Amino acid sequence: MDSSTMLFNQLKTSEPFFLLAGPNVIESEEHIMYMAKRIKSITSKLGLKLVFKSSFDKANRTSSKSFRGPGMIEGLKAMILEKVKITYDIPIVTDVHETGQDPCKFSSRAYAIDTVCEPVGRVADIIQIPAFLCRQTDLLVAAAKTGKIINIKKGQFCAPSVMVNSAEKIRLAGNENVMVCERGTMFGYNDLIVDPRNLEWMREANCPIVADVTHSLQQPAGRKLEGGGVASGGLRELIPCIARTAVAVGVDGLFMEVHNDPLNAPVDGPTQWTSTPIGGTAGRAHGNSSLRNHCMLQRKTFGLFGQVYLLVAHLNMLVSKGKQRFDIDLSPVYD
Repeated sequence: MDSSTMLFNQLKTSEPFFLLAGPNVIESEEHIMYMAKRIKSITSKLGLKLVFKSSFDKANRTSSKSFRGPGMIEGLKAMILEKVKITYDIPIVTDVHETGQDPCKFSSRAYAIDTVCEPVGRVADIIQIPAFLCRQTDLLVAAAKTGKIINIKKGQFCAPSVMVNSAEKIRLAGNENVMVCERGTMFGYNDLIVDPRNLEWMREANCPIVADVTHSLQQPAGRKLEGGGVASGGLRELIPCIARTAVAVGVDGLFMEVHNDPLNAPVDGPTQWTSTPIGGTAGRAHGNSSLRNHCMLQRKTFGLFGQVYLLVAHLNMLVSKGKQRFDIDLSPVYD
């Protein structure tokens, strides 16, 4: 059995769920190594399967002035994502935005190759397809042919049934290792809404279901900037709400972007987790002083990362078996 299939089987059988987590984009080698070390320490303590996430190039920024990352060569090979993988022995997930890269597009990212997916697949264990590209057949096929696990995010404009077709494109390209991810649905111009029904309906794709509990709270182009222009906002304070909902329904995995200083993150700060205290929330949810004391201890132990620990530990305690479909007996009953 190849390594991708082995990892895929591990993720499918992870209890209570697996976690894809990390900062939105690579800011520096030092920052990525720091984040990977801290997140792994949390998931190891909780007994959760971790796949570390970060992006080498975010092509889908609201503004051309937005920070995009170091590019593919530096991000993958120059001792950043590859170094994380080797140093901390954790699988990697990162995203691709196109099948090929024109070296003339970005002078700081001058690389010419037939496909971006093939070199990404040499380092990444999971290749992620961004939501707005979930129907791009050439991209899906190129990613599938790497043999790596493919995580397809559901387009904000798509019905959940579309993911059946997207997953099938991966399989028809010869790759059975596919999963699909809910990340919200457009609700007007500058907002997303999470429909929990999608977490059930997407199971028609016959693959693991992931809930992105951070991007689903974006407010696309919803924040006006001083001096003109717009950027994406978000509702970070609702991340625990969406995460609890997904876990209660019964997903296979959670996707969560995490930053040690989200207020100063170069991109997507409003939807990266750690700065909102949830000790009181968890304590109220469980209604006992021992849990509150435990929360305070973990906040002291992990610092800001204690917020990650508390949220994931809280979800662990709330997990349901919702991913096991209910059998509804409609036989008439007469007393």
